[in-house]
Amino acid sequence: ADMFANEEGGPEPDWVITEREQFSDFRDLNKDGKMDKDEIQHWILPQDYDHALAEAKHLVYESDVDKDQKLTKEEVLDNWNMFVGSQATNYGEDLTRNHDEL
Repeated sequence: ADMFANEEGGPEPDWVITEREQFSDFRDLNKDGKMDKDEIQHWILPQDYDHALAEAKHLVYESDVDKDQKLTKEEVLDNWNMFVGSQATNYGEDLTRNHDEL
């Protein structure tokens, strides 16, 4: 009710419809109309999602200015704040080590 108060006769916003579909299609796995502990765990920590790979792809996508799928030293330094704030670089600690690829 904090995000959307359904007024009588009023149409639901598109985002509410989308969220209902997401719930019924992907979240409510046993189709009982509510989420149990296992469904919440699957939602928060999906088995088929590689967090490290997703974060690495995000860093490359955001920093690769020439879109050659390779990061130059300059591209990394120009986006240092993104790398220092990333779990993929151990919050910047890994950037201080000597790397041949850099």
